Amino acid sequence: MKYMGLNEVREKYLSFFESKDHLRMHSFSLIPQVDKSLLLINSGMAPLKPYFTGQETPPKKRVTTCQKCIRTPDIDNAGKTARHGTFFEMLGNFSFGDYFKKEAITWGWEFMTKVMEIPYEKLYVSIYENDDEAHELWHNMIGLPEEKIFRLGKEDNFWEIGTGPCGPCSEIYIDRGEQYGCGKATCTVGCDCDRYIEVWNLVFTQFNRDEESNYTPLDFPNIDTGMGLERMAMVMQEAASIFEVDTVKSVLDYVCALSGKQYGTDEKTDISIRVITDHIRSVVFMVCDGIIPSNEGRGYVLRRLLRRAARHGKLLGIEQIFLAHVAEKVINQSSDEYAELNEKRDYILRIIKSEEEKFNETINQGLGKL
Repeated sequence: MKYMGLNEVREKYLSFFESKDHLRMHSFSLIPQVDKSLLLINSGMAPLKPYFTGQETPPKKRVTTCQKCIRTPDIDNAGKTARHGTFFEMLGNFSFGDYFKKEAITWGWEFMTKVMEIPYEKLYVSIYENDDEAHELWHNMIGLPEEKIFRLGKEDNFWEIGTGPCGPCSEIYIDRGEQYGCGKATCTVGCDCDRYIEVWNLVFTQFNRDEESNYTPLDFPNIDTGMGLERMAMVMQEAASIFEVDTVKSVLDYVCALSGKQYGTDEKTDISIRVITDHIRSVVFMVCDGIIPSNEGRGYVLRRLLRRAARHGKLLGIEQIFLAHVAEKVINQSSDEYAELNEKRDYILRIIKSEEEKFNETINQGLGKL
């Protein structure tokens, strides 16, 4: 296993599945185009729901993407740990009624062991507790011993987000070593510590869930997989957290330089640095996709993220308008894959600067009244 930058990991993945006859598609907008149940795109498969349900015909039965995603169930907690954030990129390979479990598992194992060259002893898998077919494939086809295959319940190994396509899944885990463990004798796959981390979820989409929570078998079962790009890069770089991955760390380091603070010396300071680093990534991509700050809907999510980042700048002692400068770092790191960031650079920076200035003005007026 050798060091690999985040952008290289992305390209390795997409190229691998192109070699398996998948169509590489560009990331969809963060604004859902069809699914009204979502405020923002939060997974790689979310924009592809119409293909899974048969509402629309996919451009090809095999597709691979790197989808930008935002998850904000509790914005106020983002940044409080070294592994949680609001923005991430999700790698995925998808089959719309073409191949199924055998191919998904075979290619998953090939990518991890041959392309990424991850040692066999570091790899483990989980399956849904009732999925004997997946167990058969991992055990007899791939050759994994029983002690490397874990049967987990619906909460862990049955994938669904709201209504739409869903099904049992099989997750691939990497053992990062005892130094990341909890020290308990029972520590293994499924533990809440940072030793065994799930990097790839292979979802075997067999059902459609309706608004009454009825599960109807799909006429043609599909494959939906998701691999967190930042998390995979963290493994390949042997980084302690997603904030120490090369592209993310460059943003974090710039925040440190602006504030004159050193990361890793004080927990409160670290939280503020992580909040700014994470939130500005979300903000840049949201603005690029046409979301503007407002007091409702996704515009309100954007405003909260932007203002929360600005507030943590104040906590770090940054008095000047600074978020647009940090945003430039994000654009520079990601524009090779997302050319639209460069094309809309001036617009993105202008929106961010304007909103931060309004927030600053509000704070100053409040302080004056106090």
